[in-house]
Amino acid sequence: MTRRVLIVTHGGRPAAVAATTEAVRELKAAGFEPTLHDDALTEDFGDHMDVARLREGVTESEFVMVLGGDGTILRAAELTRGTDVPLLGVNLGHVGFLAESEREDLHAAVERLAERDYTVEKRACVGVDVHLPDGGDVLSGWALNEVTVEKGLGGRMLEVGVSVDGRPLSSFGCDGVVMSTATGSTAHAFSGGGPVIWPDVDAVLFVPLSAHALFARPLVVGPRNEIGVRVLPTSAVPGVLTCDGRRRIDVPQGSNVLVRRAGEIRLARLSQAPFTDRLVSKFDLPVAGWRERAVRSDPSGQVFERGEE
Repeated sequence: MTRRVLIVTHGGRPAAVAATTEAVRELKAAGFEPTLHDDALTEDFGDHMDVARLREGVTESEFVMVLGGDGTILRAAELTRGTDVPLLGVNLGHVGFLAESEREDLHAAVERLAERDYTVEKRACVGVDVHLPDGGDVLSGWALNEVTVEKGLGGRMLEVGVSVDGRPLSSFGCDGVVMSTATGSTAHAFSGGGPVIWPDVDAVLFVPLSAHALFARPLVVGPRNEIGVRVLPTSAVPGVLTCDGRRRIDVPQGSNVLVRRAGEIRLARLSQAPFTDRLVSKFDLPVAGWRERAVRSDPSGQVFERGEE
């Protein structure tokens, strides 16, 4: 039986080209039949990937190997959403939160995949419906990391009204708002001051960006709650809605955006290390305080007080 693998990479980078050449060689040696993805993928709002999935043979693949950073993995997720095919990320970027392997570990990763020595982890997505003020068809999209509504023009603030399950919660001026999955809590939402949510928490995070309000704090709602964001008719600027930093649509004054938990993406996992270890590694967190570091660095074991060094 042929074991197919689809490779998605950042083709414009020399490091990615070199990694792709090595990956193809390693996969063939391990008995796989690799295929290179050759489509730039749509950046239109919505999900129109059925033709691309069919052409690339996604559903016939055992997994999709992604060579790049988190942005490339988010791009590849457009191909696998709605299928049971997992993504395996090989990090060529900087942080690479979604990646499972580093570039130097490619050979070992392929060996593990050949032996089917990996697990599959499900990550929740969010769905979004946009109701434009012209009363036309509802426009739908999705995101693995986050949906953002941000001001479409510089200078003035975006005025929004926020609701949960159809009940008004607050309204304020801001640079924008982020509606994030647990997976996306370490991305745009994190930079906006939101909390880190462990991946197995089934929730949606709401983070205002530079809000001018007394009550504009991050909120965490459940998987059956629906967050509503209305670009107020009185807003001085229109908004722009973006899914995962890629697929976008203009949301003029009077538009209503509804976000809720919807669907999943599958990630292939080689490591059983807990998320805490991943967090410490990716963010290079100082798990030892300065006193402990002082003890480690001084052979005598003496701990110096401040000013006594």
